[in-house]
Amino acid sequence: MEGDRLEPSVTIKNIERELICPACKELFTHPLILPCQHSICHKCVKEILFTLEDSFTDGGSESSNQSSPRIRIHSPSMDRIDRISRSASQRRSFGWRGRKRNSLTPRTTMFPCPGCRHDIDLGERGISGLFRNLTLETIVERYRQAARAATAIMCDFCKPPAQESTKSCMDCSASYCNECFKVYHPWGTVKAQHEYVGPTTNFRPKILMCPEHEMERVNMYCEICRRPVCHLCKLGGSHANHRVTTMSTAYKTLKEKLSKDIEYLISKESQVKSQISQLGLLMKETECNGERAKEEASQNFEKLFDVLQEKRSVALRAIEASKNLRLEKLQTQIEEYQGLLENNGLVGYAQEVLKETDQSCFVQTAKQLHVRIQKATESLKSFRPAAETSFQDFVVDVAKQEEVLGDLSFYSSGLGVPEINEEKSKMYNKAVISWECPGKADSADIYVLEYRKLNKDEESVTWQEIEVCSKSKVISDLDNNSSYAFRVRGYKGSICSPWSREVILHTPPAPVFSFLFDDKCGYNSEHLLLNPRRSSVESRAGFPLLLGAERIQVGCYTTLDYIIGDTGIAKGKHFWAFHVEAHSYLVKVGVASSAKIQEWLHNPRDVTSPRYEQDSGHDSGSEDTCFESSQPFTLVTLGMRSFFIPKAPAAPKDSASRILPMPSCIGVCLDYDKGKVGFYDADHMKCLYERQVDCSGIMYPAFALMGGSGIHLEEAIAANYLEYQDDI
Repeated sequence: MEGDRLEPSVTIKNIERELICPACKELFTHPLILPCQHSICHKCVKEILFTLEDSFTDGGSESSNQSSPRIRIHSPSMDRIDRISRSASQRRSFGWRGRKRNSLTPRTTMFPCPGCRHDIDLGERGISGLFRNLTLETIVERYRQAARAATAIMCDFCKPPAQESTKSCMDCSASYCNECFKVYHPWGTVKAQHEYVGPTTNFRPKILMCPEHEMERVNMYCEICRRPVCHLCKLGGSHANHRVTTMSTAYKTLKEKLSKDIEYLISKESQVKSQISQLGLLMKETECNGERAKEEASQNFEKLFDVLQEKRSVALRAIEASKNLRLEKLQTQIEEYQGLLENNGLVGYAQEVLKETDQSCFVQTAKQLHVRIQKATESLKSFRPAAETSFQDFVVDVAKQEEVLGDLSFYSSGLGVPEINEEKSKMYNKAVISWECPGKADSADIYVLEYRKLNKDEESVTWQEIEVCSKSKVISDLDNNSSYAFRVRGYKGSICSPWSREVILHTPPAPVFSFLFDDKCGYNSEHLLLNPRRSSVESRAGFPLLLGAERIQVGCYTTLDYIIGDTGIAKGKHFWAFHVEAHSYLVKVGVASSAKIQEWLHNPRDVTSPRYEQDSGHDSGSEDTCFESSQPFTLVTLGMRSFFIPKAPAAPKDSASRILPMPSCIGVCLDYDKGKVGFYDADHMKCLYERQVDCSGIMYPAFALMGGSGIHLEEAIAANYLEYQDDI
């Protein structure tokens, strides 16, 4: 059979893990398929079941289980065996009697699967109702052959010395060399039709028989029980009411599913390798953090040792000083009492004074001496040592400290999970990511910021990692018109916080175009006010309008004040962003060709002209008629905290449907080569409106203001952007 031959394309050594029995931890021997679809050696099933029945008959004693010579199980499911033993003991109390140990087949129906660690019901037939996993047997045999390639399988029919076999007959269950195979399988006979494979010692049956009806071949597959059955099982057996299918259909279906799953796994080989690399990095990080934790623990204990050593030195010095002081006092007292002895000290001195005959000299000396003698006499009457011998005030009470040290254990440092601040984080020519930590949580020593590009084609892209000592970071070299996911975690020594919630930010649809407001071409200094850096402009009415208002009785004829960028665009795709003051009354933004700008600047139009439509900036009497035609300019109207989408032929008549809330930051994207301009909510990089534009000449960013309005260009993010923001 071709399927049983060793295929060189499969590396048998790499699948050894799948060929190990979960019970005995050895290569499978006659594996059986359990109802949970896990496989286990036939001998292991019997050993486990016999162990259970021993526990039934012996009352579940531990000694009988440990002394059984059959037990070779290293499975972690012994608690389930104990549980089954207890349940079996309960059944025995209701009249069930265990089988004797010398029975050939155990009858226990509950079986603790070592693979999934669940209790499996084997049914009434027990082991007899289990199928042999013949496919697994064949694969194990292939592995054995590969493992013992140096040990040849000898011919069973050669006269000594036997020759090395070249074939094994599955019908004869024997191995042959070439000559013996020809002799025992002559051409033209029935034996010539026997099935032969490469040399093997595993001779499995050719036909899979039904375990419930031993004389019947399995020819159907039960979709409910997920196992092969015979026609008798379906007609009147345990599968009578189950949904079954033909064996060929089940073979085809399962083979297709397995093939697709294998193809999928093979197609994801790069992803698997990437995840293996990631796990390898995690192992290194774990090892590094473990060593760092050991070092920190050692340092903490050293600190405790230093504190104890210092306290010990202080205590010993205090005790020594007290001891010396007391000894000094006692020694002085001893010397005083020695002076009270005859011919010694005070008494001897007094005896000599008594010998004085001159009365005046005697009185002069005896008065002071008498006082000393009286004190000595009183001390004799009330003797008390000059110092205490007890050091009860110097006992070190360590009971509380012992209790605290006894409870000394590891603790959670309370390192909080950082949170990315989406309001402070932004995308422009570069990305600025800022984060914060919970108020009461310990601050991390260092942060790790990770980001990856979200690609629809690739399910998983490797995270790129940056170490940051602050709580913000500027990231460069991000792809345009892309989405990126960001996350951050804190580190403090060997401790790390969980990852923050992932935040997704979008890069601009094109490279950022840098320019400033032009203060020369058409700039009206009476109505417009530029800041010194030319990055902000504000409109103001001025005195000319107030003076002119004296002559105005009806209506208001006021012109728009235009201002453009100081740099034009002649090719490529570009994006720029700006902020419009919330109090602005009317602002127009967009792009215009140099020729159109000259026309606006030299022929200003009043805003109340019936031929001037503010929605798009088109100088046309019929907005709807010429909307589809390409114009050398496009402007959209902003004001009163609203964004007005220009009219379109297919747009609804209701003007309210064309009014959107004005974004805090507005972007413009000009694709010069394709002749398209789009207007974006720059905070979320969402396109609000897009249309064609005639890019026949040099195109400039164009702005128009009226009334109290203000525009501020978005500043490009530089490497020192964060320092600059802090200064502000």
